[in-house]
Amino acid sequence: MKYGKICHNLSYNIVNNRQDAEECVNDAYLGAWNAIPPVRPNPLLAYIVKIVRNISLKIYWRKEAAKRSGHYKIALEEIEGCIADRKTVEDEIEARELARIIEGFLETLPLENRVIFMRRYWFADSYKDIAGFTGLSEKNISVRLTRIREKMKQYLIETGVFI
Repeated sequence: MKYGKICHNLSYNIVNNRQDAEECVNDAYLGAWNAIPPVRPNPLLAYIVKIVRNISLKIYWRKEAAKRSGHYKIALEEIEGCIADRKTVEDEIEARELARIIEGFLETLPLENRVIFMRRYWFADSYKDIAGFTGLSEKNISVRLTRIREKMKQYLIETGVFI
């Protein structure tokens, strides 16, 4: 499939195992084939990548939750200081509202910073991968992500989200 490299990289960045990543991607293709609506999703890439990510996260939490391994766990730890802990079922609605607020925050960022944020926290790319993708240094990526997280935390406080 033409999205194979993107899907494999995303899954590997989460599960940190080539065989598990391959299994996740294959499961995602099957899931997409079985679940695709009568009208082709637009964009199809986003539809498939979301399925790959969800399947990979299930594998990750099943196999790796107790360990601090891979850059996905590290990326989660970086961002969790900005977001309140969610422990109850009733927080589902609040989580959706938080997602809407974070989307609003991302719209305030310059495109390059938005791409850096999404590459790190959605695609779980390493600083090195993001640096290669953007043409910036790893140190610059690190500094930008720190500043973006600080701005996001301030934005969340200002919008009434309790940190």
